[in-house]
Amino acid sequence: METLLQVKNLKKYFHIKGERRGHNLLKAVDGVSLDIYKGETLGLVGESGSGKTTIGRTILRLYEPTAGQLIYGGKDITKAEFLPYRRKMQYIFQDPYASLDPRMTVGDIIGEPIDIHKLAKDKNDRRDRIFRLLDGVGLSAEHATRYPHEFSGGQRQRIGIARALAVEPEFIVCDEPVSALDVSIQAQIINMLEALQQEMGLTYLFIAHDLAVVKHISQRIGVMYLGKIVELNSKKELFLNPVHPYTKALLSAIPVFDPKVNRARKRIILQGEIPNPLDPPKGCVFSTRCAYAKDICHSQIPRLEQYEQGHYVACHFAREM
Repeated sequence: METLLQVKNLKKYFHIKGERRGHNLLKAVDGVSLDIYKGETLGLVGESGSGKTTIGRTILRLYEPTAGQLIYGGKDITKAEFLPYRRKMQYIFQDPYASLDPRMTVGDIIGEPIDIHKLAKDKNDRRDRIFRLLDGVGLSAEHATRYPHEFSGGQRQRIGIARALAVEPEFIVCDEPVSALDVSIQAQIINMLEALQQEMGLTYLFIAHDLAVVKHISQRIGVMYLGKIVELNSKKELFLNPVHPYTKALLSAIPVFDPKVNRARKRIILQGEIPNPLDPPKGCVFSTRCAYAKDICHSQIPRLEQYEQGHYVACHFAREM
């Protein structure tokens, strides 16, 4: 498959004010490498605070990378002038209530990126583009004159998606786009994203904590823990053959509604809490909660290495388990 975006050893650190000396550096993303292929959906899962959103925002340079490389279409864009790439790379935000300016009409919200990139020939062309975008996300032309507070959460997220599509992008970071919505609305938004992907040839980085949603929409899935990717594989193989202890625990938590299957399953309960990201463990970040941890796990950081074709794991004892 053709690689659209390469992320190489990406790091994003934040300096936290007020913390005691020596513990004021938050390593939100710490040495992440991955390839995203053209036309695919790569899912990114992990518990809150694992760094999923920071990766998405750093890729789109909403946060400037601390270190590492971003290579898009074969060109290094890590420090390049980013405005030309804003047309190619867009973002769908998690909160449809906070991501839309309440003082702007829906037409102006969707029309703003069209104006910035000078995509419309004249006012009529601008209006027609806005109407087509609204129609494409299941809204109507009459909604263009309304304000965000007049819409439901699902409708607001559709407006956010229309805004992202306004510049005809190639790649979209979907940052938990359905987590703030009712379950019945989630399915509609996911199905719409899939239809738009087929129609427009889009590539998605889909960030979520809901494993069922990620399994439905993604072709490959990366699992994050405390700023690092610990496992990456196709969705089918990841669910059938998880290797990393954290991935196994994560998948064991998925509810099963068949009572017989549920009784036969073994739920893996992780001990302790996720470590303080300002003072992460030495060696493997998962070592403090791992039942298989040995001395090497507490001193050496495992590399994300190929376990099988297309399957990558960051664990010193992946093959033994």
